[in-house]
Amino acid sequence: MNDKQLIARRTPRSRAVVDRVQVVLDLTSRLNVLPFADSAGRAALLGEIFGRPLPASVTIYPPFYCDHGLKIRLGEHVFVNQNCSFYDIGGITVGDRTMIGPGVTLSTAGHPVPPAQRYDGITTAPIAIGSDVWIGANATIAPGVTVGHGSVIGAGAVIAKDVAPLTVVTGAGHVERRTLAP
Repeated sequence: MNDKQLIARRTPRSRAVVDRVQVVLDLTSRLNVLPFADSAGRAALLGEIFGRPLPASVTIYPPFYCDHGLKIRLGEHVFVNQNCSFYDIGGITVGDRTMIGPGVTLSTAGHPVPPAQRYDGITTAPIAIGSDVWIGANATIAPGVTVGHGSVIGAGAVIAKDVAPLTVVTGAGHVERRTLAP
């Protein structure tokens, strides 16, 4: 994983993360029960979740879930469909004009792999998604992954390794070696 960090248990940093998660769980639970027509209410709650107003060209359809919010950066004209989960403690960046299908999970956190260390804290690594990417329904992107510009992640794919620009990934571990026109 790129830039992997450990947030050790029982530290001021882990306490701050837990406190922020509690705030965001409350905010997202409020967001997800708003009437869909309440676009002003949705924009206000998303602004609180992200710690700043979203670009006016960004569309996020609820329900939407995240655990930190402050570490999500969305470019212009990003579209996020329903039922997506962005676990962003490690940081998530999404480039301009990227489309994210329903049920997509972006997860920047995990645990140390050795059994004796698993309860020592959480590991985090950022996810970076380039511009003009299309992520299909129910895809999962793991911590530390970079998805290059113009790529397509097929529905249901599990992405645990970087994806080169202009590449199509159609299933877990399967990379179609096809270059897309820019």
